[in-house]
Amino acid sequence: MKISVIGTGYVGLVSGACLAEMGNHVLCLDVDPRKIEILRAGSIPIYEPGLEAMVQRNVAAGRLSFTTDIQKSVEYGLIQFIAVGTPPDEDGSADLSHVVTAARTIGRYMNARKVVVDKSTVPVGTAEKVSAAIAEELSQRGVKIPYCVVSNPEFLKEGAAVEDFMRPDRIVVGADDAFGIETMRALYAPFQRNHDKLILMDVKSAELTKYAANAMLATRISFMNELALLAERLGADIERVRQGIGSDPRIGYQFLYPGCGYGGSCFPKDVQALQRTATENGLDLRILEAVETVNERQKAVLLDKIDAHFGKNLDGKCFALWGLAFKPNTDDMREAPARILIEGLLQRGATLRAFDPVAMEEARHIFGQRAGLSFVESAEKAVEGADALVVVTEWQVFRSPDFEQMALSLRARVVFDGRNLYEPHLVRAAGLTYHGIGRL
Repeated sequence: MKISVIGTGYVGLVSGACLAEMGNHVLCLDVDPRKIEILRAGSIPIYEPGLEAMVQRNVAAGRLSFTTDIQKSVEYGLIQFIAVGTPPDEDGSADLSHVVTAARTIGRYMNARKVVVDKSTVPVGTAEKVSAAIAEELSQRGVKIPYCVVSNPEFLKEGAAVEDFMRPDRIVVGADDAFGIETMRALYAPFQRNHDKLILMDVKSAELTKYAANAMLATRISFMNELALLAERLGADIERVRQGIGSDPRIGYQFLYPGCGYGGSCFPKDVQALQRTATENGLDLRILEAVETVNERQKAVLLDKIDAHFGKNLDGKCFALWGLAFKPNTDDMREAPARILIEGLLQRGATLRAFDPVAMEEARHIFGQRAGLSFVESAEKAVEGADALVVVTEWQVFRSPDFEQMALSLRARVVFDGRNLYEPHLVRAAGLTYHGIGRL
């Protein structure tokens, strides 16, 4: 198939590369010339395991290309994926301006039948707005060209997006047009040779499914974070509790890991957008209000533990930070708990030495030249001569440190484990003081 992808951000680039990998011919459009230059040069503007090699492989094979030419992009593909950003507006709602603009360009330049696919995360009712925008442009041109709008939300985890796309656990398609449905079935047939994973539904249900999924996952995280705080007060161990409830097949183990809060580009904005949608329809989603409140409080939990141990005056104290990204296998620092922690420690007079396997360049871009904050080339270098270690992101490289060497390196011999990576008794056996999240 010939496919156009509008937007070369996270979703657009992963989708375009994976569709090309299956033998399709894909043209990716972006209005940012800098991004297109990077992609044409064989690099990618984001970090995602396996993606750069896939992009290079399909560019070399002639199946994947990039352009800033809007008309060329619209005329190219039977399928037009809209994969532009939907950042939160000031009121928490999703900003659909880029989506509507993309729809208008399709209507302005289309010269043959199109299947327009909403791949961006959008609130219920967006497909109707996309369809109306295309219809208005066609009307102004005085032409009648058949098209349909399909909702096909993405379920990609940052750090595992290529695997998620190539081996999906479900493919949600919202459509009411027979040609659109058959086109999407044909497009995704190579991704589900083992068994049918396509879940067909109406457009509005598909749009709501994406928000509902992220809201549920965020709820599980915040629920466990609250239980972790209670476990600390009661003298219980949240890891044992997690194992106890996770063994129930109705609950399961996934997303039951307490920590220092969730971040990223999806959960925070999607929870807010779903709340806004409910408010606009006369309903308060009180559980999601609590989820968001709990998460904001949890982002300060490491600061609270540091305050309790050292006091709020941290002049002369140096902290090693392991992890900057909101999760491992990405350089994404949007809404990352590390940002709250860094600001709080600097305000208290501390100096920081931070290490992250891939996110340090992004951190330099965010913080600039901040007095007291430095970035070092290894986890071990960060610890040398620091008073305490703070683990913020659960990168695999941090999972099995030499605790005895750490005890020799840290002046105050304290570890604040914001992701519960370590067994407390092993850390303490090395002569270190251990503070986890809800751990004994």
